[in-house]
Amino acid sequence: MRPGRRNLITDVAGLYVGNAAQEAIKTGATVLVGDAPFVAGVHVMGGAPGTRETDLLAPDKTVQEVDALVLSGGSAFGLEAASGVADALRAQGRGFDVGGQTVPIVPAAIAFDLLNGGDKAWADNPYKALGRAALAAAGTDFALGTAGAGTGATLADLKGGLGSASLVLDGGVTVGALAVVNAVGSATGPNGAFWAAPWEFGAEFGGRGPVTGFDPGAEPVTKLSPRAATTIAIVATDAALTQAQAARLAVAAHDGMARALHPSHTPYDGDLVFAAATGARPLADPDTDPLRLGHAAATCLARAIARGVHEATPAPGDILPCWSDRFGAP
Repeated sequence: MRPGRRNLITDVAGLYVGNAAQEAIKTGATVLVGDAPFVAGVHVMGGAPGTRETDLLAPDKTVQEVDALVLSGGSAFGLEAASGVADALRAQGRGFDVGGQTVPIVPAAIAFDLLNGGDKAWADNPYKALGRAALAAAGTDFALGTAGAGTGATLADLKGGLGSASLVLDGGVTVGALAVVNAVGSATGPNGAFWAAPWEFGAEFGGRGPVTGFDPGAEPVTKLSPRAATTIAIVATDAALTQAQAARLAVAAHDGMARALHPSHTPYDGDLVFAAATGARPLADPDTDPLRLGHAAATCLARAIARGVHEATPAPGDILPCWSDRFGAP
């Protein structure tokens, strides 16, 4: 395996990502959209998720494809970002046809970023407009770190952010990940190295090597306000998967979250992974390819989480330092 050309989830052909943010609020939204509807699955392992339309991603449900996936800050308020995306897609004539009415299918998940130093005294919910703006910005290249839904993300001891990574498997299948890193726990050890270091390619998140100085018997570093959390992610592939297989891909990808965050999947995190499959490449071996895809998805997600933290940049009003402030230039 090797990273794709961009080392972004958009190395999966036909997928695009758009970001939008409001700097004063310290929040934003991120949209994944495709050239065409795509198969999607989901798996939740955190104890405090916030979601929209995830029930329809079960394999026994009528609708088997979605038009977009949305990640947003804002806690429950942020679910409105998906409404902005749905409105814009409907205006484009995109969506599921129901008796002549077009209904875009736009599942979403949110992260809690209401205690990050931003001005939250809005009169009108800003997230619908953020969702619409993120969709309008969708393309193959997009910013990481303090961008989109990662704009106001925080960890126990550092700013979080938006991360992405990709891998091309030996047979040519591409897998990518996109993550909003806003966890109760930490992404780094005492020496500033990332927990995800064993899966790093080159110096994509600093090349600091393995974590040292870690006491396995010590209490984990966590946020002072543990309920202000949640890491949400999307893993994607150009492999042809059923909805059930996409759900299993999301399950496997959670291993990457556990590799990259200490601790993860806590009662106060809403940790969730969507999986998306464009179907451009049939599985060469239906028995073993899902295993390889799951391993690649977990590896990509661990790297995406580290990259999101590594790429964060300072902004006025921050309550926590960036990785580069504490441990050196990225």
